[in-house]
Amino acid sequence: PPAPPPPPPPRPDNTPPAPPRRAEVDAIHPGYGFLSENADFAQAVIDAGFLWIGPPPHAIRVLGDKVQARHIAQKVGAPLVPGTADPVDDPEEVVQFAKEHGLPLAIKAAFGGGGRGLKVAHSMDDITPLYESAVREAVTAFGRGECFVERYLDKPRHVETQCIADHYGTVQIISTRDCSLQRRHQKLVEEAPAPFLSDEQLTRLYESSRAILKEAEYVGAATCEFLVGQDGTISFLEVNTRLQVEHPVSEEVAGVDLVQMIFHVAQGGHLTPEDPQLRGHSFEFRINAEDPGMGFMPAPGTLTSWQPPYGPGVRMDEGYHSGMTVPGAFDSLIGKLIITGDSREQALARAARALDEIVIDGMPTVIPFHQAVVHDPAFTAADGCFGVFTDWIETEFDNKIEPYTGSLGESANSEPPREVVVEVNGKRVEVRIPASLHGARQVPSTKSHRPTRRNRAGRRAAATGNSVACPMQGTIIKVNVVEGEEVNEGDQIVVMEAMKMEQPIAAHRSGIVRNLNAMVGSTVSSGEVVCEIVDE
Repeated sequence: PPAPPPPPPPRPDNTPPAPPRRAEVDAIHPGYGFLSENADFAQAVIDAGFLWIGPPPHAIRVLGDKVQARHIAQKVGAPLVPGTADPVDDPEEVVQFAKEHGLPLAIKAAFGGGGRGLKVAHSMDDITPLYESAVREAVTAFGRGECFVERYLDKPRHVETQCIADHYGTVQIISTRDCSLQRRHQKLVEEAPAPFLSDEQLTRLYESSRAILKEAEYVGAATCEFLVGQDGTISFLEVNTRLQVEHPVSEEVAGVDLVQMIFHVAQGGHLTPEDPQLRGHSFEFRINAEDPGMGFMPAPGTLTSWQPPYGPGVRMDEGYHSGMTVPGAFDSLIGKLIITGDSREQALARAARALDEIVIDGMPTVIPFHQAVVHDPAFTAADGCFGVFTDWIETEFDNKIEPYTGSLGESANSEPPREVVVEVNGKRVEVRIPASLHGARQVPSTKSHRPTRRNRAGRRAAATGNSVACPMQGTIIKVNVVEGEEVNEGDQIVVMEAMKMEQPIAAHRSGIVRNLNAMVGSTVSSGEVVCEIVDE
């Protein structure tokens, strides 16, 4: 392991002493969000004399930049589809790439991840608006808007390898995972090991992942992501320089604790050169605050009921509890349901039972989708034909899920704070406790997560037949029309952002825009009318 930093030089008598450290810690682990892929933060931790439990800053930089990561992949001979060598400067460069290499193509944030800042253009007319959208999302999510372009495989699977490396050059491949069930290019269901791959494909994935991480002099946990085309073509996608949300499925089939392994290698521990022997099969179902009956629209709110399932092979990683508010400013993930069995078939059967047992209310969630997909032939692949791919949900899934009709929880923050008097070091102190910390309001609820049938526009009931209403709470980031403009059905009116995702709002009829009430940067609530479209 790297030697500890030298002690600071003695200060002249006239300089003040260094401020005391407010947290008595020896090491810092960043989790898998926010600062976990921030090379400057990692360097600051090291410079301060702490043990950084994560990859070296230089590895975060070279692999976090997708363009540099492609260069490394090319150097070690990993499979790659054609792409730009460097970030593009404007949509015209993307058009020129499309003319040379064809469509569809992917416009990707160079410093992105998690599907944000990724847009797929299927026509030349799509390129300019999608490029602008990718830049906006990248700036919002990552602070940088550079994008590059690469050829997009048609109907690809998303397959990745969970890896971990020590300080001495050993790289273990823990397992493969399939993460093809996505919406808006963000994962919804993951499984390990990735099914229906040939021995040759597995060897290619393992060898490429190991070579990329060795070339980057990587230490810690990482995920190497690939696309697998319908013809078996494999193409390197990116490296995530952190522990990922879906890591539990690899833990379940490999019999390891990845967080413990990360701590082990950070302290200079050795890894064995042999990869773990896998057993069984595991699924992870992300429980997100989104309404699958409304096109997976984000739905921040307050949980009024929350009861996880139990039983053999069931693991629940919870981010929220009953009474807690899921805000619109962050990711929509509420919790993760991990199901493991001796075989893929047994794990699917256990998943179906567990998903039927979950009790959750107060906001829409994606549970109805999970309940449907575990019975869908394209996903269960009982005939040996695995039919899902990265945009299968948007293009081929027969979505008969009705919009959420359960009760909507009220934010606990609507209650006034509670004032209490406590004693600290012999002194009486008045403390104001926010409502969210002393219990939520009890909102009566008689309905579970199961939706009942109703009009699909039910959540827009406050709007008239001419009104364009916001289907969710969020922020307007783009206005595409002006007062008095003539629009056609399907034309984009505004673009909203909620839970780090962009959602375009389209005209539901043709006509003239009147009473436009939308400004970039303004916050709107669900059902709020942004304009009316009237007959000429």
